[in-house]
Amino acid sequence: MNAAELNVHLLLAAGVVVVGVRAVGWLFGRFGQPRVMGEIVAGILLGPSVLGVLLPAVETYLFPGQVVGGLRTVAQFGLVLFMFLVGLEMDLGELRGSGRTVTVVAQASIAVPMVLAIGTAVLIYPRFGGGVSPVAFSLFFGAAMAVTAFPVLARLLLESGLAKRRVGVISLACAAINDLVAWVLVAVVVAVSGASGPGPVLLTLGLTVVFVAGMLLVVRPLLRRWGEPPVWAVLCLTLLAAWVAEQIGVHAIIGSFLAGLVMPRRAEWQRWLHDRISVVVGNLLLPIFFVVVGLSTRVDELTWAGAVLVVIVTAVAVLGKLGGSAVAARIAGERWRDAWTIGVLMNTRGVTEIVILTTGLQLGIISTTMFTVMVLMALITTVMAAPVLNLLERRSDEAVMSPAPAGRR
Repeated sequence: MNAAELNVHLLLAAGVVVVGVRAVGWLFGRFGQPRVMGEIVAGILLGPSVLGVLLPAVETYLFPGQVVGGLRTVAQFGLVLFMFLVGLEMDLGELRGSGRTVTVVAQASIAVPMVLAIGTAVLIYPRFGGGVSPVAFSLFFGAAMAVTAFPVLARLLLESGLAKRRVGVISLACAAINDLVAWVLVAVVVAVSGASGPGPVLLTLGLTVVFVAGMLLVVRPLLRRWGEPPVWAVLCLTLLAAWVAEQIGVHAIIGSFLAGLVMPRRAEWQRWLHDRISVVVGNLLLPIFFVVVGLSTRVDELTWAGAVLVVIVTAVAVLGKLGGSAVAARIAGERWRDAWTIGVLMNTRGVTEIVILTTGLQLGIISTTMFTVMVLMALITTVMAAPVLNLLERRSDEAVMSPAPAGRR
């Protein structure tokens, strides 16, 4: 198709994507799930795994190769701006003096999943490694398993009424630490996978350190002095930071995340800026990103071995993240009920996991099969959060309402 036909076709595809994603997201919200999970599922439904199987002619017409290429370009902008918003919402100042529980849970919720994930990666690498180096594959697998979806968790806390409770505050602080560590690990993995020897790796890591230091020590104070930069300046800085990160050899999303992180911490201005950028990101760019993810998720091509791997990876993910966080919280002095609640909250991976997996797929660190397996794991671990939290709350209410045994009255 020529350029004019491509443009018209892109408009049709984008319109279908927005309607489909919003409809499924609304449906998930009706069942007590974070809307964003429905939006991710909508992306899979519109891809070859469902629409391509049920109505292949429709899927081929809506998403031919040239249109998919155009959607991927648009999705990249969505990804960059989404990571900016994640950085904007993350306040490092709140992590200072967070207390013993946060320190213990944050460390355990990173270390335990990573250890279990790396052990699992070593076992599955011969069959599912995809040709990348075992070190890069194992480190990436560990980073992906250690992440907690900070934005999804924040929304889940608001919807469940846990945002102002102790367990919610602890979980949110731990998730912020988790995400920071995970993105550092992803940057290291990108450097390792894209280099041909120790020299280029060290150069990339060194440039990354300089870049981060420049953003935190130079750009951040300048922005504070500016006060409230206009939207055009914020977008310009975000895109330039993404470009610099890509030139260094780490992914563009690392740069845009840093751009959000160094923004002035003025609550009213942050909300104003977030509202203006998130309108386009949430209603257009992210839905297109989710559909691009769905086009890369090939549930229809999973073999029995792949299906078994989904079960294994999900079990390892839940054991490492939920179990590790809960036990750590209990060791730190929390009651078992609160400890399990923290574990369930920390086990939500959602869209942050999808972003990390997309980065790995784009760079060739994981195969399409491994991408599909990990996307399904991310969906399962996030969707299970709301019903398990409700179950814990009911058990707690039953324990309070039940009469004490006669001997204890």
